[in-house]
Amino acid sequence: MATYVIGDLQGCLEPLERLLKHIQYQPEHDQLWFAGDLINRGPESLDTLRFIKSLGDKTKVVLGNHDLHLLAVSYGHGTLKKGDTLTDILMASDRDDLMDWLRHQPLCHYDAELNVIMTHAGVPPCWTLDQTLALAKEVEGKLQSDTVDEYFSAMYGNSPSKWQDDLVGLDRLRTITNYLTRMRFCNQNSKLDLKSKEGINTASKGFAPWFSYPSQVPEDCHIVFGHWAALEGKTQLKHIHALDTGCVWGGSLTALRLEDKERFSMPCTINRKTP
Repeated sequence: MATYVIGDLQGCLEPLERLLKHIQYQPEHDQLWFAGDLINRGPESLDTLRFIKSLGDKTKVVLGNHDLHLLAVSYGHGTLKKGDTLTDILMASDRDDLMDWLRHQPLCHYDAELNVIMTHAGVPPCWTLDQTLALAKEVEGKLQSDTVDEYFSAMYGNSPSKWQDDLVGLDRLRTITNYLTRMRFCNQNSKLDLKSKEGINTASKGFAPWFSYPSQVPEDCHIVFGHWAALEGKTQLKHIHALDTGCVWGGSLTALRLEDKERFSMPCTINRKTP
């Protein structure tokens, strides 16, 4: 049995199918993890979502910012943006089932046996492992509740930009969401810069990649994340693994086998649709 973590799909089903063939994926034995942003910007968002849902207990998924954006739009609290390729999902006959399945996915997954934690954007330096799991569950509880509309109505926004234990209500949930699904740069106090989105050398003064600071997560615990294509899969740290290698932008789709940390990549050969 092998466990593979795959970076941001963003609706690129055909490269995924080629990657699974390349790694000789065996559904009866292997498990797939997906590091969020399953959909959007790519040409096959609907089929990608259907495929991952069909895997059932053979997969582990965490939500990314694009997945949450789709849910917010579906619930009437978001607006489609230029470049979004979500219309097929929103018009699908099985839309309600897909949205219900999606909002019941976590923001964080931890496997104690493998000692690996997966979130879409990473783990901020100010959070311990246990704290990360607990805070993710706060958002998951809201997503899966009857008051989920309240969450989506307040999800968008860049503030508060710094974690404080005494944050409450929707401000607290928005901040947790931003750390787990949108984080790239922060300062030494874990204050977020959510406007800088390119490579490591583009940080604003006083800010650096979140993984450049000492972490409260033990070093023997491996962190896997996606979200940041400009990193090209590189953090220079053996226990922190960046897996978004820009498939939707003409890069490649990457899988990491957790048992031995070997990487596998498949070039993207399809053209991204534009609205």
